[in-house]
Amino acid sequence: MSDAEHGASPVDELPNSVGSGSVEHQQAEASDDQAVISAQARQRRRIAQLEEKLLALESGRAAKERQTNYYVAQGRAIRRIVTLFDSLEDLVAENDRRYDVEEDAETTTDQDRLQIGYITFTNTMRWFFKKATEQEYEEYAQMLKMLWQGADAAQGDDTSKLKVLVSEWVNREFKPDPPVDPDDKHSRYFVLRNLIGTIQPFVYEKYTAKPDDLEEGLFKGKILLQAYKAVFTSPSSAKDVDGDGDGVDIIQNNRRARKSFNGLKVKKHVAQIIKMEKVTPRSIAYIICQVRFALSSVTSWRSVDGDFDYVQFWRTIVDFFERAPGREAQRRIDRLLEWWTRKVFGRSHRDDLSQTVKDNMSVNALARQRAARDDAAFDSP
Repeated sequence: MSDAEHGASPVDELPNSVGSGSVEHQQAEASDDQAVISAQARQRRRIAQLEEKLLALESGRAAKERQTNYYVAQGRAIRRIVTLFDSLEDLVAENDRRYDVEEDAETTTDQDRLQIGYITFTNTMRWFFKKATEQEYEEYAQMLKMLWQGADAAQGDDTSKLKVLVSEWVNREFKPDPPVDPDDKHSRYFVLRNLIGTIQPFVYEKYTAKPDDLEEGLFKGKILLQAYKAVFTSPSSAKDVDGDGDGVDIIQNNRRARKSFNGLKVKKHVAQIIKMEKVTPRSIAYIICQVRFALSSVTSWRSVDGDFDYVQFWRTIVDFFERAPGREAQRRIDRLLEWWTRKVFGRSHRDDLSQTVKDNMSVNALARQRAARDDAAFDSP
């Protein structure tokens, strides 16, 4: 039988059969490869998207942390130069209230004190007004919280610093036996009372008050000046307080120091950070309260320490400066602030000097003496 009779041979059909199976196999393999490649591509896209989201979250978190740190850092000035006890909400509320009353409406002493605090606050932090008007309430409340957190931290740092320094200055100045222990405050008040009768004269020059002229030497105590410089210009600068300040320019000297360190970053002092170039009434009031606390036996801050009211004490000091009874009293205040600025910064600024202690036990006598002196000066030819 011929090949023609038997049809095509198996050999003839084999290539087609093998070829068809090979193609299908190759197609299947290609399909599997494409699926793998596609899956890998999708995974890469998902990873890239997740990385972008993570980067955005980290960037947002970093930005938020920077903003929080900025608010906390800015807030460190609040208790020192704006207000020791009034809340920021109260300052803002008083300023808002004044928009709703007649311009010549009568105000109380407390309201005026709050308003001056608001002006001091916004002059120190010029960014605050714009920020406060742009934010939603939750953001605004959080900002105030961070500012106050910085204020609390600064007060705590200053209290810790002065607890040690004031004891050193007292030991050097009065030489008590036994000396005041910088680590133990419990007996501090009694040691000082035995030395000078009471701790109140620390606000006076040479720690002595004249009963018939309570304003003479007021707020010129050496320890006050040392404490002010320790907080605002550095503890080392507190060693130089005996001179008149004419040869010392703290701000200029610090600028020179920064330039002389060959690019190395030099730590700024508080006054530089808040751009403070003159002593202000509320900064004096803050330091006086801090020194009074450092001289006491109380170990933690509280508004009322036994029979001593720190809130009233601070307000009395502020009012002494900001509510002069007349023109002559205002001139004396200006001279006192010029003296402070010269002693601290080494120069005297005579522009825009504003007003701040009446000791609780002598506040009425001091007020009468100031008013009487002002009347006499005004009536004299």
